[in-house]
Amino acid sequence: MAAELHVELVAADRSVWSGEATLVVARTTSGDIGVMPGHQPLLGVLESGPVTIRTSDGGTVVAAVHGGFISFAENKLSLLAEIAELADEIDVQRAERALERAKSDTDAAAERRADVRLRAVAAR
Repeated sequence: MAAELHVELVAADRSVWSGEATLVVARTTSGDIGVMPGHQPLLGVLESGPVTIRTSDGGTVVAAVHGGFISFAENKLSLLAEIAELADEIDVQRAERALERAKSDTDAAAERRADVRLRAVAAR
């Protein structure tokens, strides 16, 4: 059996995903980071971007994450996000409309959120 780490992805309003994984890739203010079992303890600030979780059963979970924190210690990884949604939950047409609306309104923050949602869907 491969080594595993326990992952908790939590948004401000709900628990998004919890389970065992072999690898998690997330974007931090210091750049992209991959966390595997046995990684050194860490604490970082999450940037908006897709988070990819390689589950212990060989599956992949992708989520759009917007801000928050990542911490890892003793094979437990916590992703505490301001906003997070699984790629499977994202309505692509709605995200595309939001992206177009944000571009026409020159709303950089809304444009970034919509772009991250679409990248998460594409990565799943």
